[in-house]
Amino acid sequence: MSAFPKSYNPFDDDDAEDEGSRDARDLRDGPADPQLSLRQEVLRRAEAAATSTNRSLSLMYESEKIGVATSEELVRQRGVLERTEKMVDTMDQDLKTSQRHINSIKSMFGGFVNYFKSKPAETRPEQNGVLAAQPNSRLKEAITTSKEQESKYQASHPNLRKLDDSVDTIPAGASAAVSCDPYPKNQHLRAYHQKIDNNLGELSVGLGRLKDIALGMQTELEEQDDILDRLTTKVDKLDVNIKSTEKQVRQL
Repeated sequence: MSAFPKSYNPFDDDDAEDEGSRDARDLRDGPADPQLSLRQEVLRRAEAAATSTNRSLSLMYESEKIGVATSEELVRQRGVLERTEKMVDTMDQDLKTSQRHINSIKSMFGGFVNYFKSKPAETRPEQNGVLAAQPNSRLKEAITTSKEQESKYQASHPNLRKLDDSVDTIPAGASAAVSCDPYPKNQHLRAYHQKIDNNLGELSVGLGRLKDIALGMQTELEEQDDILDRLTTKVDKLDVNIKSTEKQVRQL
């Protein structure tokens, strides 16, 4: 004979245990408020977005500083190329002078002619007091514009890798005085939105400066390629003249 009545349902015990567990969790965690949870989630996402734009702004600042440093190195390299070209021009002028002396030695008549003939004006490049190399106008303007912002970066962001993530709260009465305000009324959410907009605005302007630096560097590289091509031609010509002069000296 069964110990349970006919109306007994063995699954009722499981349901009772589940309900008891849920009641215990509700008592421990408190009643759930969907609106409060939604507000907290919105604030959490707004804070994460503000932090993300801070990091993007930091990376943009760092990229700009690297771009300026690279541009300055390009300008220094241009100076080296220009000084090298002047040295090659000087060597070529000296070879021409040596060639005239060799011709004078080889012929006494030529020596008299060269003695009474007016000396050609030598256009020897200046070796002392050489002016600093100047980049192309586009790169020069981009470097100047970025350097003007450097003091602003240091003043507002002393550590470019660790920007200030704090958000200034808006006074309670300030939002009422603004007409057609696009920002939320909640002062914390409003502050996050304003922070994000400010960061995006600075990021947009900074990316424009980065573009100017990149275009200026491209122009500078193209001009330096022209200098290299011109220098290569001069060096090849100088090499031929040196070999020719050496041959003439051996024949004296």
